[in-house]
Amino acid sequence: MSNSNPPDTGEVREIRINPIVPSESVLVATARSLRPKKAEALAPRDTRKHVETCPFCRGNEDKTPPVILSWPDAGDWQIRMVENLYPVLGDDREQAGFNFGLQQTIDGYGRHEVIIDHHEHGIAVHDMDERHLAALFGVYQTRMRQLFESDDRLKYVLVFKNFGPAAGASIPHTHSQVIAMPVVPENVDAEVKNSAAHYAKHHHCIFCALIDEALTFEATIYDRNSGAVRRKINVGQYVVERGEKFIAIKPFASRYEWEVHILPLAHQADFLDVRDDDLADLARVMKRTMARLDAVIGGAQYNFFLHSVPHDRQQQAHAPSYHWHLEICPRTSIPTGFELGSGLFVNTINPEQAAERLRAVELP
Repeated sequence: MSNSNPPDTGEVREIRINPIVPSESVLVATARSLRPKKAEALAPRDTRKHVETCPFCRGNEDKTPPVILSWPDAGDWQIRMVENLYPVLGDDREQAGFNFGLQQTIDGYGRHEVIIDHHEHGIAVHDMDERHLAALFGVYQTRMRQLFESDDRLKYVLVFKNFGPAAGASIPHTHSQVIAMPVVPENVDAEVKNSAAHYAKHHHCIFCALIDEALTFEATIYDRNSGAVRRKINVGQYVVERGEKFIAIKPFASRYEWEVHILPLAHQADFLDVRDDDLADLARVMKRTMARLDAVIGGAQYNFFLHSVPHDRQQQAHAPSYHWHLEICPRTSIPTGFELGSGLFVNTINPEQAAERLRAVELP
């Protein structure tokens, strides 16, 4: 772990190993930020409250599939959920998987649904009030639970949000998506397996250990020959925001320049176990984190996604070792051929400096 830059040039050029998934490495190369390049356009902010032609705006309910659930139950809806018209998985047809030689297929069964986050067309997450955000997280919970209970074949439900074309958003009205699938995604599976291996060896959750380090650990690393300070690790240098029950942390091995993760302070493997009373604190930490990101990088395009313990046969076995979390990944650059070819993310901003800039934002 590191905080200060090398004393001679101020540059950072090092490969950082993701402690959760060691095979996933990040090359922090701050000098790359100085190379000539065309700046990627920020996502256009359509701040209109209502757009007559938008299928997600209130009053245009006939332009979407029938409602699956809405909040509140009565009166004008604030959050509305419908099927995705162009699903990546569905339950409209069944076909058996098959094998031929080394080739194998699995039936593409599942669900793909859209959550219209707010009735206002162009409202940003950090502009939503905390009660609304708490309700949105509650809708995530409700639908995830319903999907898991509806079919034993479903092993994982991914909740995610895309904002901006570079992040995969095709409709500007604020919305999230839910995809239920019969397999556990590879990145989640890697998190689960590696955290289980860490737990078997050290008898504690690696996510909890990382939170403890962020809140309590400090050290100074000296050069053996000269005695000069090489690195200094300060308590709280990776903490971006903290509530009573949740914390927002800048990952040491951040894949994206402004990536931030939100985790429960107390160990919890399944997002479905978050109590209604605690959703308000989660909403507050989320709102303030997004406000900090908006203040520093403006109308960035981003993805966020929720990683929770899979609901498979190993669910209970992994409960002590896995820790659910929300990953926020602003897309401020386009992946290069090196990144796509090597699988090694390149981060051009020192994560410690990025966290410091986010913390420095003054919020009301």
